[in-house]
Amino acid sequence: MRERVPNSTIEFVHFFFRTLLQAIRGRFRSPLGVWDVASTPFRVLPTDLDVLRHMNNGVYLSVLDIARLDLMQRSGMWPKLQERGWYPVVVAESISFRRSLELWQRFTVETRVLGFDEKAIYVEQRFVRGEEVCARAYIRARFLKRGGGVVTVDELRAIVGPVPDDGRMPPWLLIWGADSQLPPNKTPMPSDWS
Repeated sequence: MRERVPNSTIEFVHFFFRTLLQAIRGRFRSPLGVWDVASTPFRVLPTDLDVLRHMNNGVYLSVLDIARLDLMQRSGMWPKLQERGWYPVVVAESISFRRSLELWQRFTVETRVLGFDEKAIYVEQRFVRGEEVCARAYIRARFLKRGGGVVTVDELRAIVGPVPDDGRMPPWLLIWGADSQLPPNKTPMPSDWS
């Protein structure tokens, strides 16, 4: 009897190759500024589907990671981060769904950096099919140093430049960021449901 490969292994391999393909394609796409909107093309694959035969909600979050990499790569931020030994981590994300994406449909993910609070950077991402938004996500991320420690917002601003003063950061997003924040990982946080 053959041993069954766990779905998590299949998903890892699938997204590894999808990320690799996107990284290669990104080198040949038009350059962008870090404050521009990146439009990253995708297609719904069989491994993206859930039991209802539309794109699984967890897949949306993985696709968002790849689209953010596309913006960082095309804006020239990725090499700057690597030189410094910095890497991004998502600390909070929220996604709202409007329309399903189904097998073989083409869609794009539009990614735009919104701004900062005192600790993190905010990004808006949209799943778009044709001209219609199918889903929208907001991400709050921090950057860590491979040698240990957290990259400060001032350190990030030094390489990305000033935030455009165009009202792109909705005020409620800063409240969401503060309200969704968990205590630092060295602070005890027992799971108590009472």
